[in-house]
Amino acid sequence: MTNVLVLGGTRFFGKDLVELLLDKGVDVTLLTRGQTTDDFGDEVRRLVADRTDANALREVIGSQTYDIVYDNICYNAQEAREAVSIFAGKVGRYVVTSSLSVYDYGSTSLSEEQVDTYHYDIDPDPDAKLDYAEGKRQVEAVFFQQADFPVAAVRFPIVLGPNDYTKRLHFHVGRILRGEKIVISNPDTVMNYIHEQEAAEFLYWLGLDSELTGPVNARSDGELSLLETINLIEQETGCKAVVSSKGEESEQSPFAAPDSWVMDTSKAYNAGFRFYQLSEWFPLLVSHVAGEEKGAL
Repeated sequence: MTNVLVLGGTRFFGKDLVELLLDKGVDVTLLTRGQTTDDFGDEVRRLVADRTDANALREVIGSQTYDIVYDNICYNAQEAREAVSIFAGKVGRYVVTSSLSVYDYGSTSLSEEQVDTYHYDIDPDPDAKLDYAEGKRQVEAVFFQQADFPVAAVRFPIVLGPNDYTKRLHFHVGRILRGEKIVISNPDTVMNYIHEQEAAEFLYWLGLDSELTGPVNARSDGELSLLETINLIEQETGCKAVVSSKGEESEQSPFAAPDSWVMDTSKAYNAGFRFYQLSEWFPLLVSHVAGEEKGAL
């Protein structure tokens, strides 16, 4: 039986991944801080440690080996360095969650080689204060350049779903329902998304059914401009949006970007993965969120 460790598997797409692994008969161990409850019962093993505490992480891992490690909560070079050391010789394959944020904005479709973290300079300062995007570049660079085991890094765009604790789609739907202003300075900006269940399925495939390594883009087929997103919410809610190019920070769209931000998924597609159609799931999710938001009014 395949033996899998999941770091960050108690909420959102990490939880979806664990559910999928269990459905497929995989032997799952969760590593958590013990602060978030889960409903997996005795279906999983549990290790309790803060992954930012290298000594605690090393102690709970001990000499245990894993076929696959899924790491959804690695955010900087130091955490990556510690994982490379702790899991050396103990894992057959490592899948770390990265981000669309590693790329600069632009109108062209972004392919993996445009950010080459195999040859990216690694910041030696373990206490360096980096933004999210640079932190993820550093994570990739450390794993690709220093790990003695195969590593794949999934570059996800904005992940949406009914269990999205960030409530980014809820922000838009709720404000439109309430007639509140949404600030979008560049409504023609084109974005891509991925559904939380799709993200889980992709992680499962990349770890168990694929031999891909290095960075791998993953997102639903299709794109939406911010204006198209707003129009779709209007259609699903029957309410008119109040959109402005200026306003308070609290009114700013969480989807706003200075330019388009769209990834090319040819690498994953050519390896056999088929993504969801954005046009099929996005309206359904908007309808679901609208139901929740109306219930809260």
